[in-house]
Amino acid sequence: MLSITVATRVLAELWHSRRSLVFWALFPSLMLLLFGSIRAGNAGTSDSFNYTAPGILIGAALFFSCLGGPITTLVSERERNTLNRLLLSPLDGMSYFLGVALAYLAIAAGQAVIVYGIAFAFGGSFAGSLPLGVLILLLSVTSYVGLGFYFGSRFARRTEDVNGPVAAIGVPLLVLGGTFFSPSVLPPYLLRLAHLDPIFHMNEALDAVSAEGLGWTAIQDHLLFLIAFAALSVVLGARSYRSMLARERTL
Repeated sequence: MLSITVATRVLAELWHSRRSLVFWALFPSLMLLLFGSIRAGNAGTSDSFNYTAPGILIGAALFFSCLGGPITTLVSERERNTLNRLLLSPLDGMSYFLGVALAYLAIAAGQAVIVYGIAFAFGGSFAGSLPLGVLILLLSVTSYVGLGFYFGSRFARRTEDVNGPVAAIGVPLLVLGGTFFSPSVLPPYLLRLAHLDPIFHMNEALDAVSAEGLGWTAIQDHLLFLIAFAALSVVLGARSYRSMLARERTL
């Protein structure tokens, strides 16, 4: 119940400002239209948007909302001194983490509707299992939110600090992960490095299910990696958040 209260508060604050919501809707939409059109070339657009939508959803949409969003949320709590009220409330760290995760899961669902709505308008489709696609989405959001808590708790002290870690670490991961082009164009040594990139596994898994209609067996290696990485992200995020609260108590 406390987690739902936190999620409602985060969504209400986002709705009140609206700027982030507009960006999170507009940016992936424009990226999908751009890269979908480029990939189409002189061929039909349906296949192009089938293969472009998963990467844009994972990299251009969820990355900025579900990783950058929690960082901004934590920094805002510090700047407004609302962390002090949280420390005095019965709200525990895990309930707060789950509440923020639920809020950004709702954002992710909206982004998925927007991205695939545009893809469907250009003849695209979701070829595989919808529950499997939802599982990949859940693991991706969990991974991003966990990392957002880690970076927000460890490194971000002001709103101006948010873009630094996101851009410095995220953009190379997006490129290696196949967000903007197929990893097959990477030289062998970078392709081996890409297999350590969680975004690569997110993209490959969702692309296989969404565009190619493949099932559990075909993507089991990607799923196992994502399950392990999501669990690691949650642990890192939760530990970092608890450490941040402990530091706040001493101030």
